[in-house]
Amino acid sequence: MKNVLTLILAGGKGTRLEPLTRERAKPAVPFGGAYRIIDFTLSNCLNSNLRRMLVLTQYRAASLVRHIHQGWSFLHRELDEFIEVLPPQQRIDEQWYQGTADAVYQNIYTIEQHPADYILILSGDHIYKMDYADMVRRHIEAGAVATIGCLPVNLEFSDEFGALLVDGEMRITGFEEKPQRATPVPNDPSRFLASMGIYVFNRDFLLDCLCNDATDRSSSHDFGKDIIPHLIQSEHVLAHPFLDRNTGQTNYWRDVGTLDAYYEASMDLISVHPELDLYDRSWPTNTYHPPLPPPKTVFADFDAEKPRVGMAVDSIVCVGSIISGGRVEHSILGQEVKVNSWSEVKDSILFNGVHVGRHARIKRAIIDKNVRIPEGMEIGYDHDKDRANGLTVSESGIVAVPMDAFAT
Repeated sequence: MKNVLTLILAGGKGTRLEPLTRERAKPAVPFGGAYRIIDFTLSNCLNSNLRRMLVLTQYRAASLVRHIHQGWSFLHRELDEFIEVLPPQQRIDEQWYQGTADAVYQNIYTIEQHPADYILILSGDHIYKMDYADMVRRHIEAGAVATIGCLPVNLEFSDEFGALLVDGEMRITGFEEKPQRATPVPNDPSRFLASMGIYVFNRDFLLDCLCNDATDRSSSHDFGKDIIPHLIQSEHVLAHPFLDRNTGQTNYWRDVGTLDAYYEASMDLISVHPELDLYDRSWPTNTYHPPLPPPKTVFADFDAEKPRVGMAVDSIVCVGSIISGGRVEHSILGQEVKVNSWSEVKDSILFNGVHVGRHARIKRAIIDKNVRIPEGMEIGYDHDKDRANGLTVSESGIVAVPMDAFAT
């Protein structure tokens, strides 16, 4: 994979994930207690033996940049291994990135400085495990100019993805960007073939496409809306299905673009046999691990009039956290979380540094970092009261607490 340069698009606002994205880019949102969303894409690259990466940032990137420097600085530049973070430089245009293709085009000078035959373009805000090397090899063997990663998705989600039409050899014959109702796959009328936003291009061909697109005033300068639909009319563009090589089934892939999707993907991790196994040592997920002590639980007074027991069941509890006489059930606790006596945390996600006061009760909530929950407060039990407190309630009733909540 030495002849592949990887570009990771990590500049999205993620407005549908607010308030978690008010102070950070979507790829920097914590996930699974110990990780950031972008760690999964970066780890896929590392496990695919792709060690030459450019991360394109834009929106509120400070915490994302800091995280990459802290957790991903182990690659050796002298061995031509690197992760370079590229903020918008406006070398070509005075505007911010206008679309995914424009983001790549505005960094064309940097791309040209790195020798490569192929360019792999990824999004930094999805949760999955994928061997990109398989996709690159298939692209080369097929003699395609571009290859798009895809997977079957239920028709009800048609307006959230680019939809592909393919022939018997998986050559793309049609493409629709977020249609109202996509064309189903021939053998399954309930699903369509969705683009994952993963692309492999022949390098020189891609640079020519980007230069031509940049001069087209009618273009929105986006891969899904402009580049791909134009290419399939005359070029060999291949679809690469994201399937388990042994079972032929669709692999785990989640777009955590909404609070509900983020919550559901997080809760998947707590199951006995999660589809996304973080404990799989054959495919490790790397991140920044701060020098913190192990988690612990304290107090076990079962005989008191109101028992005071520190315990966690069916939960993920990260380093530095202390469950001090409170109960945690089916939840994810980030680093340095403190759950105080007689408090309850159920079906919830607590980011780093959250402090839960005594007698507080939390249910089906996502609490952003460093929030201090007042003593006796209830979150997730009365949504009208939650909204009156300035909290966000999702369509399915997940309560999101922003960083600055309850500050005095």
